[in-house]
Formats: sequence, C-alpha cells, structure tokens
Amino acid sequence: MRFVFYGKRLLSFAASIFILSVLVFCIARLAPGDPLASYYGARVERMSGQEREMAMERLGLNEPLAVQYGKWLERAVQGDFGISYKYKQDVLEVIGARVGNTLLLGGLGFVCLFWLSLLLGIFCAYCAHGLLDRIICTLGTAVSVIPEFWLSLLLIYIFSVTLRLLPGSGAYTLGGGGGFSDRLWHLILPLCAVILGHLWYYAYLVRNRLIEEMRADYVLLARAKGLKRRSVLFGHCLKNVLPTYLGIMAISVPHVLGGTYIVETVFSYPGIGTLAYESARYKDYNLLMVLALLSGIIVIFSSRLGQAIGERFDPRIRSRDRQEPDRG
Repeated sequence: MRFVFYGKRLLSFAASIFILSVLVFCIARLAPGDPLASYYGARVERMSGQEREMAMERLGLNEPLAVQYGKWLERAVQGDFGISYKYKQDVLEVIGARVGNTLLLGGLGFVCLFWLSLLLGIFCAYCAHGLLDRIICTLGTAVSVIPEFWLSLLLIYIFSVTLRLLPGSGAYTLGGGGGFSDRLWHLILPLCAVILGHLWYYAYLVRNRLIEEMRADYVLLARAKGLKRRSVLFGHCLKNVLPTYLGIMAISVPHVLGGTYIVETVFSYPGIGTLAYESARYKDYNLLMVLALLSGIIVIFSSRLGQAIGERFDPRIRSRDRQEPDRG
C-alpha cells in the first residue's frame, strides 16, 4: 500500500534527523574548547574552581552526555531549543534575524545558477568541439577548481581592495539603513562567488548530456528527415534532458548551500553560514545544534526531492516503486 511506502520514508527521514542530532550533540561537547568562555566572556579567566562548577551546573554541562541529550531532546520536542551562549537570546530568535540574508543570497544564487548553467550548457552543446566550446570548457574548468573561499578572497582583492568598485564585506553599509540599492550593492560580490563556484560543474553536466542525446538514433532519424540541428536540439533533446537536470539541481541544493556558508564567512555577511562558524568557534552548543539540524533537514529533503523528480519522469523508477508497496 502507498500508505506503508510513504510511512517508511517518513520514518527513515525522522531516524536520519535523530541520528544526526546525536552525532552533533556528542561531537560538539567532546571537541576541545571552553563553552563558559562563550557565555561569560573574559570573566571566565577570573573564576575559581567552585565558581566554574556552579557555572557548569547552571548551563547543565556538568551531567553525563546521555542525560544532557535527553533533557535537550525533551525540550526540543516542545519547541524549546535553549538560549545562545554568545548572544544571550533564544536560539530561534538569533537564527530568525539572520536567515533572511541567507535566503536572499542563497536563493538568488540558486536561481541564477539554475538558468545560467542551463543556458551555458546548451550553448556549449550547440557549439560542441568548436573553438568557443573549447575556450569555455578550459576557462570553466579552471574556475571550477578554485575553492569558494579563495575565489571570494580573489574577488575582494580585485574589486574592493585594488579597484575600489564594490564593498567587500557586510550586507549593508553601517548606519546606512540597509536600503534596497545598498543591499543589492553589497550582494554583488558574494553572489558572484556563489555562482562562479558551481556554474561550470552543472553547465558541463548539461553539455555532456545534450551531446549524448544528440547521438541517439531518433536524432539521426530526425536529421535524415531534414530537421535542422537547432530544431532537434531544442525540440527533442532538451525535453529529454530537462527532467534529469531538474533532479540534479534538486540534489545540488546542499552543495550550493555549503558554498553559500563559506562565502558568507569570508565576506562577513550576516547570514546562517557566519552564524554556524561562530557557534562552532565559540562552543555555542544550543545554536550549533539547531543550525546543524536545519542544514541536515535541507540536505535530506533535497535528496528526497531529487529522487521524487526522478520517479516522476523515469518510467523505470515508477514501475519499480509500484512493485515495492505491493510487496510490502
């Protein structure tokens, strides 16, 4: 039955999130560092042994890991994820103040990446093995192997330090109110870093898939009937490649999100990526837990979405999935 099939998927999703929470909880607390320094700042250096014990007890850090996790899970199920050690605010409030910036940068980056990769892949497939195709392939390969952090630093050095054309940090000018034009001006370099870091990888996938499709028997038959290369490419090949591309782009969401986190950190852009770096650096356990779970949910959901797109457009997957519920 379909109910059993989707129930298993939901149970698998919940189990994955639970395992992720256990791993992040344990690894964060076993990693070196002093969480009291995040909460109390420089005062922690002047604390006596007894004061440290009282501070640990206040934060619930003096109990065994299993007990700490049980209490955290009990509160989390009720929607209480604790306070941020560093910001002294509810974790969800801290994230809520930053998540809009990440959605803006990552969302625009993903949309631009989706269309630019598709258009660039189509253009290279149309000019396959020509001079322009070879030049684009060479440049694209050279750019794609540059890590996001190095690419971000390079853009800052060229356009902010040397040419002084664009701002190299922040989401808006301090004291400027953060108007639309100001935010857009600060978004240009981080957005370019997000796009350039992933553009050629997906464009190359589209290019190669289209070239393979152009060698299919039905294409040779269409060309033999007198159809032009452009008509066959856009009228037949692209339609067959699009479902695969949609599935790949769904799975690519975590990839793009990870690159966005790195770019945010380099550009000091006040988003979730910068917040994740700070939470790990300052041992802000509660904040780190929610950010890790949020990222994990996005990764798992994107994977499921890519699989669902494949099932929707691939008859072989659909027929196999119909048989699985019947066996269940």
